[in-house]
Amino acid sequence: MANPLAIAQTYFEAWNRRDAAAVMATFAEGGTYADPATPGPLSGPAIGAYVEGLVAAFPDLSFDFVSAAEHNSGLVAAEWVMKGTNTGPFMGLPPTGAAIALPGADFIRVEGDKIRSVQGYFDGAAVPRALGLDVIVQPKSIGPFEFGISNRVSSGNKATPGAFSITWLEVRTAEEQQKVRESSRKIATDLLGMPGFISWVGVTVGDRMMTITAWETPDAMLPLMKGGEHRSAVGRFFAPELSRGGATGVWTPHRLNPRWIRCEACAKMADSDKAQGRCECGAALPAPLAYW
Repeated sequence: MANPLAIAQTYFEAWNRRDAAAVMATFAEGGTYADPATPGPLSGPAIGAYVEGLVAAFPDLSFDFVSAAEHNSGLVAAEWVMKGTNTGPFMGLPPTGAAIALPGADFIRVEGDKIRSVQGYFDGAAVPRALGLDVIVQPKSIGPFEFGISNRVSSGNKATPGAFSITWLEVRTAEEQQKVRESSRKIATDLLGMPGFISWVGVTVGDRMMTITAWETPDAMLPLMKGGEHRSAVGRFFAPELSRGGATGVWTPHRLNPRWIRCEACAKMADSDKAQGRCECGAALPAPLAYW
């Protein structure tokens, strides 16, 4: 009869070789893998894809054993520390270069000479924190209020906006939401090279994803449709590929009130446009804030 501890060792050796096919080969047909980062139990090629995704994000990925023991009828409990350096994309984000050391444990059920299941346990927020990412805990909704996440990309252009482009999509699945998020990051990066671009804000609340982009003039956004990721995303939207639906539009300001800036000498607020860099007290004012 096969030794469950030896089979668990073979499993971890495959991980340490970063060999997705070898990891899959340790599982019985229909065998499953699950941990706090998976959407549920994975089986077959999905296990290999999960290994490949981690290795792409952490090319030097390795597991250091702390302890391993067989408890009863083929159940192996293994305590480990996963180590690696984030030099590849992770969760759709660019690499941070940060190193991680994540403690965790696997409960590995062995049948015959194969693994029937692996259930992993670790702090699901530890890796994002180690990479300098925010971990936000909040409800999805309370009564009429829905909650979400947002981000901003600024060119540093402090010009007064002459137009805002607003786009919203309603996604159907978490996978689709991730695709839209990755596409939006590429578009925001393209925007940084466009004359007349001021700044971009992306918001996700529930199934709705929205972007609001500030421009110097309505015409400044015309290059978006000539190529790049934005034009590609529009094509995917009108194909059967992307979202339940959505809308886009261009808005011009009806009224923009003054940009107020606080004097660091007397603590009074000043109209940055009228003051022209100097407070009534005679002190120099900080640079005006960006509108968007």
